[in-house]
Amino acid sequence: MKLVTIVGARPQFIKAASVSRAIDRHNQASAKGSNQIQEIIIHTGQHYDHNMSEIFFKELEIPEPRMNLGVGSGSHGRQTGQMLIRIEEALVSQNPDWVLVYGDTNSTLAGALAAAKLHIPVAHVEAGLRSFNKKMPEEHNRVLTDHSSDLLFCPTESAVKNLNNEGITKGVHKVGDVMYDSMLHNTKLAAECSNVMEYIGLQSKSYALATIHREENTNNIDRLSSIIKALDQIAANGLPVIAPLHPRTLQFIRKYHTEIKYVTVVEPVAYLDMLTLEKNAKLILTDSGGVQKEAFWMKVPCATLRDETEWVETVESGWNVLVGANTGSIINSTNLANQPNNITNILGDGKTAENIVSILAGFRKM
Repeated sequence: MKLVTIVGARPQFIKAASVSRAIDRHNQASAKGSNQIQEIIIHTGQHYDHNMSEIFFKELEIPEPRMNLGVGSGSHGRQTGQMLIRIEEALVSQNPDWVLVYGDTNSTLAGALAAAKLHIPVAHVEAGLRSFNKKMPEEHNRVLTDHSSDLLFCPTESAVKNLNNEGITKGVHKVGDVMYDSMLHNTKLAAECSNVMEYIGLQSKSYALATIHREENTNNIDRLSSIIKALDQIAANGLPVIAPLHPRTLQFIRKYHTEIKYVTVVEPVAYLDMLTLEKNAKLILTDSGGVQKEAFWMKVPCATLRDETEWVETVESGWNVLVGANTGSIINSTNLANQPNNITNILGDGKTAENIVSILAGFRKM
């Protein structure tokens, strides 16, 4: 079987790496030439990430992409359109049996649409997730990708139910969350490689970690100002706040003349460093879905800077609290750090990648 994996952002590479490792194990266990999976990784170039250097692939044991389409940034329509053109050309040249896409980015949707129009079956990892917020571009990407897919790999039971509610029942598999596989693998690497705590000068459980990147927060002056005000107040009250902020977020902060007084702003950090900062934080404040889950798995209290989340299980557990952009709610979330909870992992068992590969290996080109 020839499988083309399409990714466009750092988190997708990290998730895809777990499946690539599972493919290698599958091929080693299979008889030579029998039921082997040949994987070709295509990077759309959606996000340029200065942390995705050669060392990124080497340290995280991630296969480098066979092709980089170099699409780059742009408006949603322009970017997705360029991806469609270039992905279609790549798929015609490779003629794969399956196309595998991840998550909810423009790369996800473009990959699924290009494959579907060429009658190449599509498998979607993280299928069925819904925020039910149609103002989010990610929500449209999720829905359209799911309705274009032949295999839908759901991380949770709620994701399966969401698809059922939309009339999608064929090809649906609850496999767990592949990100948990990735975290288990990479936290071991982080323990060996990361020195970010010493570099920044931090002590474990003595700080809050904050990340802000979603458009609903960065592109809205009222929401962004309210969040920054709350983070500053938390820091002023005695709990240092460390914020690795993307240059795009900082541009909006400057554009809106929002003042940061007490928050310690650092440049975006490498993934292993980020895992280390999350693990040692007393509290995490974030609008990232991935960081919410990592906080859940690491048993670090989390306040989500959104009004809804696709990962409802983390909220239902009591470990994650939705605080939106309300200044008072964000400040009050510091009380979470003093409320220990016992939780069970309902988002996977660390064998999601094996589940995905096993299901793919049972199919041939439709």
